[in-house]
Amino acid sequence: MTQATTQTPADNNYIMHPTVDYCFKELMNNAKVRKGFVAALLRVKPETIEGTSLLPTSLSRASENDKLGILDVLVLLTDGTRIDMEMQVATFQAWQNRILFYLCKMYTDQLKKGEDYSKMKKCIHVSILDFNHFPDDEECCRTIHLHDSKTHALYSDLLEIQILELKKLPKELPDDNDVLSWMRFFSGKKKEDFQAMAGKNEYLDEAYNTLLELSADEKKRLEYEAREKALRDYNFGMNCARKEGEQVGEERGIAIGKERGIAIGEKRGIAIGNEQRDRDLIITWTKQGRSDSEIAELLNLSEDAVRKVQVEEQIE
Repeated sequence: MTQATTQTPADNNYIMHPTVDYCFKELMNNAKVRKGFVAALLRVKPETIEGTSLLPTSLSRASENDKLGILDVLVLLTDGTRIDMEMQVATFQAWQNRILFYLCKMYTDQLKKGEDYSKMKKCIHVSILDFNHFPDDEECCRTIHLHDSKTHALYSDLLEIQILELKKLPKELPDDNDVLSWMRFFSGKKKEDFQAMAGKNEYLDEAYNTLLELSADEKKRLEYEAREKALRDYNFGMNCARKEGEQVGEERGIAIGKERGIAIGEKRGIAIGNEQRDRDLIITWTKQGRSDSEIAELLNLSEDAVRKVQVEEQIE
């Protein structure tokens, strides 16, 4: 990789955060970075991976009524194994249901009409979470398979889920666990954090240099900050809503009132955060070439609403 572009003195400490999904996707666009992370996930040496490629992140639909799935990063290995990776910062309701939807859709999408089931290849979903999905233990990295509930024997290894919880990382990391090293890198907040991990191996070093280049690229920086702002606005709205819901519940003085208040508040929070978020996403996705109908479906808006924003921003 070429030397990272020199930044201006005012920007010397600026660095993107991989927990913002835009930054994570850009890192995975680098074939060497992708290879190093995939090798860590598979617990194999990078040199044993012949190659990886990125697949389109829009899953196919059997009909117009099916839910459209959008993945953060979808990787295809030369042996046919597919890995989808999602970076998620904020708590997401029914995350386990979302995981199962994407994993099963990815598995069934690989079989073309007329092909037999023997052609099915392994599919792995990887959730990289900046919140605690399993609050009752300290395990920060887990792998989930289909097992017999009585004998615990593995039924099939064709479906696999990996959950990486960044907030549970121990302070001291073992030298021989590459997954934890990547998790530490992804959870970095300042240059020193990334520099400390860059010396672990050549793939993390490549990731650090790529991060420097991304952070020094003005166009990438603007796209990153737009996405970061959309996430921040949404999370702010949700936090305000929860506080409002709790207050409503307390005033009613009963537990059921509090629960209903939180639910009402969350709906209001979505409205608070979503208006600006939707506008930002319409602008970004239109520039990326997505169709009006796809944008409308993803945001649960009418196509007229999408075109109104496009006209106002003069981006048609």
